[in-house]
Amino acid sequence: MFVVVLTYIVPLAEIDRALPAHNEWLTKQYEDGHFLASGGQRPRTGGVVITRPMERAQLDAILATDPFAIGQLATYEIIHFQPTRTAPELNLVNELLDNN
Repeated sequence: MFVVVLTYIVPLAEIDRALPAHNEWLTKQYEDGHFLASGGQRPRTGGVVITRPMERAQLDAILATDPFAIGQLATYEIIHFQPTRTAPELNLVNELLDNN
């Protein structure tokens, strides 16, 4: 799985204009089963996405379709993360780990 850290590189006014399209993109990624969690950073400098396990090439292809990437509004730091423990509340993640 991956942790993706987005950092805004344009003024927030530009981010706000692209936010509806970005949110639609996020919805599609959840519907397609790619993402486990996402949200904004505080202070508002970017966002974070936690993905389900997948190949890096697949993640790169998904991120390339983000309106923030298309509009060159954010940069992406991608951290390959292989958790070895989770809290019991994260049973879904535990199941995913057992299958990979």
